[in-house]
Amino acid sequence: MVTATNIDATAVNTIRWLSVAETTIIVPVYQRQYRWDIGGCEQLLADIRTVADSDDRHTHFIGSILSTTSADAAELVLIDGQQRITTLMLLIAALHHTVLHQPEQVDDPALAAQLEKVLVRADDPNHTKLRPHRAWAQVFESVVLDRRLADDELRDSRFDDNYAFFRSQVPAEEVPRIWRGLQRLEHVAIALREDANAQQIFESLNSTGEPLRDHELIHNYVLMGLSHAEQSEIEDSFWAPIEQNTGESIAGFWRHYLVMTTGREIDVQGGRGVYDAFRHQFPRLHIETLRALAAEWREYSAVYRVLVEPAQAADAEVARQLGYVNTFGQRMYPLVMRAYHDYSRGVVDRHTLIETLEHVQALIIRRTAVGLGNDRLVARLCRARNEGPDVLVAAIARITPSDERVRVALKYGALPHAAYVLGRIAGDSVIDVDVEHIFPLAPGDAWSGDGVREWADYSEDEQNSHRALAQSLGNLTLLEQPLAERAADTSFPEKRAGIYAKSAIPATRELIDTPVWGTAAIAERTARLTADFLRIWARPTTIGIDDDGLTPILDAQRRRGWPPGWQREFDYVEYRGEHWEVPDVKYLFNRVFKRLWADARDNVSAFSARRGGPIFEAQAWNGHWDALDETHFLYMGWDSKYMLTAVQGVLEEAGIASEVFVKYSYIGEAM
Repeated sequence: MVTATNIDATAVNTIRWLSVAETTIIVPVYQRQYRWDIGGCEQLLADIRTVADSDDRHTHFIGSILSTTSADAAELVLIDGQQRITTLMLLIAALHHTVLHQPEQVDDPALAAQLEKVLVRADDPNHTKLRPHRAWAQVFESVVLDRRLADDELRDSRFDDNYAFFRSQVPAEEVPRIWRGLQRLEHVAIALREDANAQQIFESLNSTGEPLRDHELIHNYVLMGLSHAEQSEIEDSFWAPIEQNTGESIAGFWRHYLVMTTGREIDVQGGRGVYDAFRHQFPRLHIETLRALAAEWREYSAVYRVLVEPAQAADAEVARQLGYVNTFGQRMYPLVMRAYHDYSRGVVDRHTLIETLEHVQALIIRRTAVGLGNDRLVARLCRARNEGPDVLVAAIARITPSDERVRVALKYGALPHAAYVLGRIAGDSVIDVDVEHIFPLAPGDAWSGDGVREWADYSEDEQNSHRALAQSLGNLTLLEQPLAERAADTSFPEKRAGIYAKSAIPATRELIDTPVWGTAAIAERTARLTADFLRIWARPTTIGIDDDGLTPILDAQRRRGWPPGWQREFDYVEYRGEHWEVPDVKYLFNRVFKRLWADARDNVSAFSARRGGPIFEAQAWNGHWDALDETHFLYMGWDSKYMLTAVQGVLEEAGIASEVFVKYSYIGEAM
């Protein structure tokens, strides 16, 4: 048998490992700061609850903990695992303080002693077993040991945030359940001996191999815990068809499906946003419910295949409309997927589907034309669709720019998606065409618009005015590729007689009736084609307003921690028709909860009771508090992501989330 000489690796029970009386764990000075946010704590707590409720034989593996011994062999120096161990300590401290401060609900001295045994050394109860970096050790110990420091009311720290989260989310009666789950955590304790290369091992643990992608994590999550026979059934009957239908687009499928299902945007930057959203949407997947869910996933994956490859649609006009939608990418797939699914099942007819696809195209092309972004729109439209077709049409109308704005934008601005726009105006009657600039983008000195004056003779102002309109609607047309090759930098009179006259495209052939090409001709043609544009991409005829870039509160971006610039994230907030000068999420959190405490107290109380905060009947721990009345207090020490999530949740509870919007500042847009 071959053995390692410099490494000891042992599978251990995490709580027993931490409870050893002599254990002291040191975080070395080179370690990064503590970075877990409330989202990570929420997931850890969910995992602990799951294992607590499982069969006694089940455990939960939290990974490996890498350490080496100090020079005098009295302490463990933590090389990898600081974030997990610190978070566990904060959770156990929250349980410990609940037991100590609420004996009328948890009268269990033995449990209190067990919890304390994890947190402090028996021979040194004034210090924690985990000794963080000295720069933040005092703050950590003040939280874990429930000691108040002079600046407690002013500081912001992840230790305080996460401790407060655990304290608020675990009521006294649940402490034994969470402790039961904690006692089922396991990890691999890797202890390095004197000659081991700690850095090399750390890099191997953290950098080797390709990390699993979101859809691979979803696959593992779906099958984990099933018997071999059940895994084979789900794999063969459901997962394999999903993979076959979506191919290389499987990651996009899951993201778009979850946006459609949840009505919320999913942040895919910097991590496992899709996987986390999946776990949150489907926290438990027993085989009884998994079959029904997997059948739905398979059904939607077949729809997704048609979206990606519109030619597979049985109806030619539907296929053409889906192809049009693909001009703008896949950002509207969640809405289109639901619409096509309803059509394929006979829930809506062909006319309704095509109308929805036309509305989607009009929304995007009009917003693009006037310079408005199209990101983070689809979730709000999916929510509207869930409330009914009329609500969807009204929601689209609200964010579709008016005819007046579009007319101005097309007169002076560059035409977006020119081939698509001109093709639809022409009726898609020809193929293999190019977009032709009647006045060329870079004219030569000999170019002429009237056959008399050459470009070199134009004044500087005349040249600038021509260049300004070169990419506008009126200066563009479609031209068959063989003719387009001859048209480059040719003067207008020559193109009119020798090229445009030979085109089979009516809108191009009409140019032979224009004797002179210049800014006046461009403006006249723009006005004429704009009428076609506004007819083809019509704004829904419902009463509504162009919201000018306001973001519904449910689509506001949840940001981790407190990123630079957070104090000036918003220009203002529109609250049920009121204009609030609210610069940041902390201010918004405070104002919304205070307002609803006055207007909809029952909703606020129900939300807070279900979520475990942020309103409490006592200031039960150190931190930032604001009084709502003499017996109710709003805890203000959360991180920004938690605060915004709470604002969204309580407004939904009160039934007014659709009436609240934020206007991002230029700082917020750049964050």
